[in-house]
Amino acid sequence: MINRRQFLSHGCSLGLATATLSSSLLNLGLARQAAAQGAADYRALVCILLAGGNDSWNMLVPTDTDQYSQYRAIRSDLALPRNQLLPLAGSAASGRHYGLHPGMPELQGLFASGDAAMLCNVGTLLEPFNAQKVANGSALTPLGLFSHSDQIQQWQTGVSDERTTTGWGGRIADLLQETNLANGISMNISLSGNNVFQSGTTVTEYSVQAEGNGAAGINAYDDGSEFGSFRKQMIDALLAVPQQQLLRREYRQRLADAIDSQKLFSAALQQAPALGTPFGANPFSQSLRQIARIISVREQLGARRQTFFITVGGWDHHDDVLPKQAAMLPMISAGLLEFRNALRELAILDAVTTFTTSDFGRTLTSNGKGSDHGWGGHHIIMGGSVNGGAFYGDYPEISPGNPLDVGRGIYAPTTSVDEYFAELARWFGVPASDLPRVLPNVTRFYSPQAAELPLGMLRL
Repeated sequence: MINRRQFLSHGCSLGLATATLSSSLLNLGLARQAAAQGAADYRALVCILLAGGNDSWNMLVPTDTDQYSQYRAIRSDLALPRNQLLPLAGSAASGRHYGLHPGMPELQGLFASGDAAMLCNVGTLLEPFNAQKVANGSALTPLGLFSHSDQIQQWQTGVSDERTTTGWGGRIADLLQETNLANGISMNISLSGNNVFQSGTTVTEYSVQAEGNGAAGINAYDDGSEFGSFRKQMIDALLAVPQQQLLRREYRQRLADAIDSQKLFSAALQQAPALGTPFGANPFSQSLRQIARIISVREQLGARRQTFFITVGGWDHHDDVLPKQAAMLPMISAGLLEFRNALRELAILDAVTTFTTSDFGRTLTSNGKGSDHGWGGHHIIMGGSVNGGAFYGDYPEISPGNPLDVGRGIYAPTTSVDEYFAELARWFGVPASDLPRVLPNVTRFYSPQAAELPLGMLRL
């Protein structure tokens, strides 16, 4: 059953939602015409939030003899056996070699096939790392560093020096929403409810479910039953009553828009082709399956640009990091392969880029049971436009004297989230001139007018 707050989210937060119940089918037809003209220009970003702070030092591990020895010494009881690591082909720019957690053979295959890449030691920064400034205490550091609430917000907002209510995905939507048909369906679609990443000034997320045809509706509203028909008649009658009081009038309109959007979205998703690609039964895989289905009906929805958001929680491993990651990382790895295969089946792989985010990396040192809140960490980028099979950013040399180590094996990032997100935004179609509107601090790390993308991970 959908409640009042969900109605507001489905209606008001869509910003330009103006469709009426009687225009749903007309809009769906117009959507096909509009999307057919720009189908070749379709692009989607899929953001996977590993909420809690993934210990990525055990997701991507150095395998060179000297660096593995340092890794094993500092990680102590958290170190993975070297002979269990899954080697990744090639080497980083430093000439070093790396291996994946033993539970991620699917990601190893995606890396080998060129459909995935690894971004090393990325995190929130206010300025490029300067060891001397860190040593004398003059370095600028992000607001609420090591705090879950602050850091998870900054990864979603792209702003590390103040708290803000709009995310970088939302600000992109404010710029590009007009590229989609104005049918009440936001270009930002969430499989995990409300989130900051997709919240803009005029556009926020359209929240859907992984089950069925996605959009949640009023319980038993026009479900074909006698009671459903009666409920529909009663609700429609209430909506037909003119309201003089401002709040009532506004709520009436938002409720009507929410119902219309749900009908439009569900009607489109009913036309999704059956996928031959099998997906796991876990919520992560099922969310990716639903995203693939939504992408398959992009023409029916009139969408040329879409972002998707999934939260996978439970990564705050202060204890039992080894058994917990052994259970959770395989789910991520398998889900990514399933999603890649589905996108390939739909012949849309080149137009979809999937990427991971997290609150922060973790300490290389052990607390005796697990690892604690850190700073820089490593991430996965997947898609047909990814220059895959390669490492981006700089995996730090693990050594006691490394100036990046700000204490307890907490390594400062060498790549900022601004650079990471700027690359994704430019690939998505954000003009260079508008990049500072999406990422206010990006010019501290990258010139939007540069001929090259910040990291070179993606092909425009």
